[in-house]
Amino acid sequence: MKLQLDPDRLFPVDTRGREIARELYESVADAPIISPHGHVDPGILLRDEPFGDAAELFIRYDHYVTRVLHSVGISLSELGLPTSDGADAAAGSRDVWRTFSANWHLYAGTASGYWLQSTFAEQFGLTEQPDAENADRLFEAIQAKLDDRAFRPRALFARFGIEVLATTDDPMSDLHVHDALAADPTFTGRVVPTFRPDAYLNPLADGWKERVESLASWNGTNPGGFRGYLDALAGRRHYFVEHGAVSADHGTPQPLAIDLEEGEASRLFEQALAGTLDDAGARAFSAHMLFQMARMSVDDGLVMTVHPGVFRNHHTETLQRYGADTGHDLPVRTHYVEPLRPLLERFGNAPGFHLVLFTVDETSFSREIAPLAGFYPSVFIGAPWWFLDAPDAVQRFRAASTETAGFYKGSGFVDDTRAFMSIPARHDMSRRLDAAYLARLVGEGRIDLERAQSVIVDLVVNQPKKVFKL
Repeated sequence: MKLQLDPDRLFPVDTRGREIARELYESVADAPIISPHGHVDPGILLRDEPFGDAAELFIRYDHYVTRVLHSVGISLSELGLPTSDGADAAAGSRDVWRTFSANWHLYAGTASGYWLQSTFAEQFGLTEQPDAENADRLFEAIQAKLDDRAFRPRALFARFGIEVLATTDDPMSDLHVHDALAADPTFTGRVVPTFRPDAYLNPLADGWKERVESLASWNGTNPGGFRGYLDALAGRRHYFVEHGAVSADHGTPQPLAIDLEEGEASRLFEQALAGTLDDAGARAFSAHMLFQMARMSVDDGLVMTVHPGVFRNHHTETLQRYGADTGHDLPVRTHYVEPLRPLLERFGNAPGFHLVLFTVDETSFSREIAPLAGFYPSVFIGAPWWFLDAPDAVQRFRAASTETAGFYKGSGFVDDTRAFMSIPARHDMSRRLDAAYLARLVGEGRIDLERAQSVIVDLVVNQPKKVFKL
């Protein structure tokens, strides 16, 4: 089957709506990419080495892709993932690509299929859809491109038009890669770190005690003291700010914030270190630390993003055999209004505080997040993320949030990707969908074309810069 991209893809099917959407899209099609939240390894830009092969680039490390194949009975070993104990041999790259190609039809209508198809056609010039017959030929065609210096990470960074790329980083990282990129006169892009403290705030996380000790060692304080623990976290945040960070990201099971008395928080902290803290106490302590992170954001200016509502590692055997981030994290229902009230009571109107709320429970956009953003100056609506970053879900998000909070309480698009090569396809999808939504409003006489033209530029360029203080 031929691989052809419709130039009007994702636009309305009616003639007038399509014409309006096309005009709006063209005004931002070549705008720079602002990527304020993602998981790309900055080391690929520092080393600037060739990408490996098609299987490594598109399949093996992308759980969006592997979970589709796993769902029809293909083992993760067949997709190139090694087992923790080395008992099962991981398939080689050509075999992985052949398996993927023979099952390409499974991606029809999925977000992954859309991004992959766009990348295959626009970045690699493929004109055939993958299948069992052409798998080897397409593998070699992709490899020929990857061997070209024009496909090195830095060249792609420039060609993609990335103005800012944010990474996600451990609080104790020395950020030497970011420093090296910033000091390198041959690299003109902007790559900023993001403070991600989850494993230091949740006493149930594996290695939490050791992380607390590492904070105390860095800060020169007693590892058993709660006040020193808070000071060390504030110090590491300051270190990140000094090295270019603009945000702190929090992946919590639920967005629960509690303001505990310091004595009670200290008691829970000491129990956690002693290994005697029960689950209820751990939840209370974690919720208090989310409150503390908001307090610190008010103090140091880091944008606070919250990514809640994911049941991590749903399948124990898969976790044990292949590790985390292998496709079995699943969304759960999430509430914001009551759980976040203590935080917003204290900081919701604080000048300069930005709180970006994401969700994988789309019912919360219209029920909770948009109404919160419609009142609190600090609250912004995070873009559709994970399970919701698909065309129809994005359109539902626009309809669910805009009527309550407008266009200017959103975060702008967030690609949230580890797959560097997919960044332009994801941002292009968002721009097309915004053009389509605005075209409908223009066609229905709800806004005029001139207003729509200014809004789409703001959504793509100005809003993410404003929200993330770029």
